[in-house]
Amino acid sequence: MTLAFEGPRLASSRDFGWLSIVRLGLVQAALGAIVVLTTSTLNRVMVVELALPAMVPGALVTLHHVMQAFRPRMGHGSDVGSRRTPWIIGGMLALAIGGVGAAGATALMTVNMTLGLVLGAVAFSLIGGGVSAAGTSLLVLMSKRVHAERRAAAATIVWMMMIFGFAITATFAGKMLDPFSPSRLIAVAAGISALAFVVALVSMFRLEGGSVTAAESTDAPEPRPAFREALKQVWAEPDARRFTLFVLLSMLSYSAQDLVLEPFAGALFNFSPGESTKLSGVQHGGVFAGMLLVAVATSLLKGTPGASLKKWVVGGCVASAVAMAGLVYAGVAGGPWPLKENVFFLGLANGVFSIAAISSMMALASQGRRGREGVRMGLWGAAQAFAFGAGGFLGTVLVDSAKAAGLPLGLSYAVVFGLETIGFLLAARLALSVRFDAEKRAAPAEVAGHPVPQASAA
Repeated sequence: MTLAFEGPRLASSRDFGWLSIVRLGLVQAALGAIVVLTTSTLNRVMVVELALPAMVPGALVTLHHVMQAFRPRMGHGSDVGSRRTPWIIGGMLALAIGGVGAAGATALMTVNMTLGLVLGAVAFSLIGGGVSAAGTSLLVLMSKRVHAERRAAAATIVWMMMIFGFAITATFAGKMLDPFSPSRLIAVAAGISALAFVVALVSMFRLEGGSVTAAESTDAPEPRPAFREALKQVWAEPDARRFTLFVLLSMLSYSAQDLVLEPFAGALFNFSPGESTKLSGVQHGGVFAGMLLVAVATSLLKGTPGASLKKWVVGGCVASAVAMAGLVYAGVAGGPWPLKENVFFLGLANGVFSIAAISSMMALASQGRRGREGVRMGLWGAAQAFAFGAGGFLGTVLVDSAKAAGLPLGLSYAVVFGLETIGFLLAARLALSVRFDAEKRAAPAEVAGHPVPQASAA
């Protein structure tokens, strides 16, 4: 069996510099601004101001996650066109329209619940579709145009800018919505959505440039098959398949404590609502620190074993398992426990493995058959969306089930944390089996009409 292999590619004039990376970060921040408006602000308005059951916004947000199952199909569409900008701009437009529509639907619920729910379903479907199109294509563009040595730092910049977009939007919307009225809600949503779309449009202007022809690049794609065939080809690649399972398992473990940790702190450690909310801030601070640690370390240690993304992914998963084991002990033993320090360490470990995994994703996207980058990235994005959509819900179900089975309160929470511990360890084992420390790229499936065997993993 032959194996076409390329080592780490040399930097070229087509590689994005830091300014271009920041421009991509602005697009991600714009995307995050609309998403947080619809999944956080509108969620609170429906439950508090409109006194609706929590399952109403919960179902709509779940719909937004379900729509991200179309990420592989949208990634395939961008592969066929060989340019990502139209998909990013089109996705942001759908996202902006969905953001305004979601606010309008929330306002409509005050006078006609049925029509409001129908409009809400349409709007949140647009939001999910927009995130899928824009987010997937943006990641593919980064994977193809950011040099390997900059990927961890680039991923950190882009994701921190997205979180910055979350924070700015939540603060601005919170101030502008007082005093609350349905018309004010629509106006604020329209302003944020329009501004976010303009920021994305300006940021993407002439950023990607024209597509590269076969004569200009050795990265020219082979003829594109139908989507089902392309997806089948990608799933047949051992590394792509294992990394999909890694993303699914690690992100399930990552998100299962989202709706469990604060009630755990209140029930067993007598944290007040304000203190438990601050605990979430402690965790996010740890995530920031972990992201920065990977970005700085891989930049300073480039060319050495310490820059290996696989080691950071595996180490971050193992450290996350250790942190979750600490919460298991706290639930079982009760009594004094440095909960804040434990939660900060959990955030730190989560930040390490997640940003290293995103950076690895960029390398893996171009590993395998050429011209399938969008399908691969879409497949991993869909796995992540499913994990996030299911993780928090499964965590609460497990706690309630353990209580119903008669387990003590602390042990009920420990069951969830224990399963997350196991999940992180299994994810680390999966990551060890994926080859993503070098940019390996298989040759086209056919060259001059002669088939070239694809590499298979051991």
